[in-house]
Amino acid sequence: MLYFDSDYMAGAHPEVLKALVDTNLEHTVGYGNDQYSECARELLRYAMGVEDAQVMFLVGGTQTNATAIDGLLRRHEGVLAADSGHIAVHESGAIEASGHKVLTLPQHDGKVAAEDVASYIHKFYADQTYQHMVAPGMLYISQPTEYGTIYSLKELESLSKVCHDNHIPLYIDGARLGYALAAEGADFTLRDIARLADVFYIGGTKLGTLFGEALVVTNSELLTHLFPLVKQHGALLAKGRLLGLQFEAMFRDGLYERIGRHAVAMALRVREAFRSAGYEVVIESPTNQQFFRLPNEVIDRLRERVSFDYWGPRGQKYSVVRFVTSWATTEECVAELESILR
Repeated sequence: MLYFDSDYMAGAHPEVLKALVDTNLEHTVGYGNDQYSECARELLRYAMGVEDAQVMFLVGGTQTNATAIDGLLRRHEGVLAADSGHIAVHESGAIEASGHKVLTLPQHDGKVAAEDVASYIHKFYADQTYQHMVAPGMLYISQPTEYGTIYSLKELESLSKVCHDNHIPLYIDGARLGYALAAEGADFTLRDIARLADVFYIGGTKLGTLFGEALVVTNSELLTHLFPLVKQHGALLAKGRLLGLQFEAMFRDGLYERIGRHAVAMALRVREAFRSAGYEVVIESPTNQQFFRLPNEVIDRLRERVSFDYWGPRGQKYSVVRFVTSWATTEECVAELESILR
C-alpha cells in the first residue's frame, strides 16, 4: 500500500530517532529542565529572533491548543476562529470542555479576514447586552489552514494589528508550520510569525518527531505561569528530555526546513499527477495537503492500492478526498502513484 492519509503515520525521522537512541541510557533531570531541552530552547529563540521567548514542550497538538487557549482566556471569554478552524471542527470539543466557547467567523479559503474580526468585536461591544454574552478574548488561526492554504505576510500583519488594536492576543496553531514556511509563494518567515503572534506553537508531530510541539510565548505579559498551567492540564511530561532532544535534532542543522521542503515538493507532484489525469483539484493548496474531487468508482479502485482520507461525507457520485505528504513520502512512492493514475 501507498500511504497518503496524514503526515504523522510513520515514526520519527531517522536523524531524530538516532538522537533518541544515542542518548537512551543517559540520566537527566525531568520536566524539561535537562540540558537537551535548554539547548533546544536556545536554538528556537535564535531561529525566531526572540531572546527572551518562553518555550515549553508539550506532547500533542490538541493538548497544546487546549492548554494555551485556556490559559489565555478569562472565564467569561471565548476564542474567535474560522468556522473551518481545527479547534472548531477536529478537536472533539476540547476547547469547550475547558469552559470556553469557540466563536466562529466565516472562512475564506480556510482563512479568517481581519475585517471580519474587527466587525465581530465592534458589533459585540455595540450590543448593550454584551455583558450577558461570551466575550471575544483572543483570535485563533492556523498556519497553514485546515485547507492547506497559507496567510500572506500582509494578512498576518493585518490580523495582528486588529488583535492588538482591540487588546486581544493572536494565537497561531503551527502544527504544520514547517510546510507553510516551505510553500511556494510564502513571503513570511519564522521570525515574522514570532513578531506578529503573541503565542504560537511549532509543530513536531506532523514534521518528523515521534511526538511533541514547542509552545512559544513572545508576549511577556501572557502565560506568566506556564509551567503550572501545563501541569494542571496533564501535559507535563516527566521524561521531558525526550521532547527537547527531538527539537534540538530538528533545529540544529536545518532538518525542520528540509522536511518541509521535501514534503511540499512531493505534494505538488501528487497534485500535478491528479490534474494530468483529468481530475479536479478542489483547493489550490501550496502545502503538503492536497484535495481532489473524484468519482466514487475511482476512489474505490484507488483504495485497493492507496490509503487516503475522505474530506467530508461520501457523495452519491463524487467525493472529496485528501492526500497528505511528509518526510516519509519517497520519490518512489509518488512515482508509483503517478503510474497508478496513468
